[in-house]
Amino acid sequence: MNLSGRDFLKLLDYSKEEILYLIDLAKVLKRKKQDGESHRYLKGKNVVLLFEKDSTRTRCAFEVGAMDLGMGVTYLGPTGSQMGKKESIADTARVLSRMYDGIEYRGFEQTIVEELAKNSSVPVWNGLTNEFHPTQMLADIMTVSENFDTLEGRKLVFLGDGRNNVANSLMVICSKLGINFTCCAPNQLFPNAELISQCKTFAAQNHSEIVLTENVEEAVTNADVLYTDVWVSMGEDASIWKERIDLLQPYQVNKRVMSMANPNAIFLHCLPSFHDLNTKIGKEIYDKFGLEEMEVSNEVFESSQSKVFDQAENRLHTIKAVMYATLK
Repeated sequence: MNLSGRDFLKLLDYSKEEILYLIDLAKVLKRKKQDGESHRYLKGKNVVLLFEKDSTRTRCAFEVGAMDLGMGVTYLGPTGSQMGKKESIADTARVLSRMYDGIEYRGFEQTIVEELAKNSSVPVWNGLTNEFHPTQMLADIMTVSENFDTLEGRKLVFLGDGRNNVANSLMVICSKLGINFTCCAPNQLFPNAELISQCKTFAAQNHSEIVLTENVEEAVTNADVLYTDVWVSMGEDASIWKERIDLLQPYQVNKRVMSMANPNAIFLHCLPSFHDLNTKIGKEIYDKFGLEEMEVSNEVFESSQSKVFDQAENRLHTIKAVMYATLK
């Protein structure tokens, strides 16, 4: 399969076969990494990472992945470039694509990464936008595939704010791969209606279904994967914490909720997670609202069913697969 020169902006742009190819390629690269086998296939190339939002996993995965492939890496953080301030997005893309072989963007509106790609002569990769998080999805489904013998027909349930980039992207990738997807959230936090319609079309083609429900027990019964995310996404105003807590507290993934799923069900979270008081924000939430745990209980987070650190590691291997496949 030839993906050379392709942008990686959202999974709506990729076919089932192309998505599975990237996941299989990531597994090959993971084995090479674990075996200590050199795979500097892109030696001599250089990539630039444009971050308007800070990150741990995304930055480290792109940097280590690029270096494993033999590439040079430049990181430009939130104050590291003139993009959008003194220089337009289009001009930034035209300049950087004269110097680099690939451009990663992590930030705000999807229109920004689309504008970068439109004006770039080299592949552009979406490290996260407000609407989509496609590199995260490859790692998520790779982790699911490492725990189950098949993907088709599995049931993945997202509990939380169904409008965020993770929920959107999970719905897309599940519908493309024939995985049954359930969004369990308050009605006002369901995903965008147009995206739901698109995904239902894909799901019908791949013999799976998209379900939206407010009922936790209905959602998680017979589930293979329970997935949640923080209740207030990066970039959203802290003033909405109380509103989100009031709406989403009934959707916390705890031992009772896990017990309703299949016995061999796994728990996933894209991280970071507020499962204890060992973070600055966690302590602030406790002081204001008295909550020691939020979207997931510490008992579930630290349980054998939790695969969140396998999932985090797989960010490296799947991002490496995207870079290699589009630059080789």
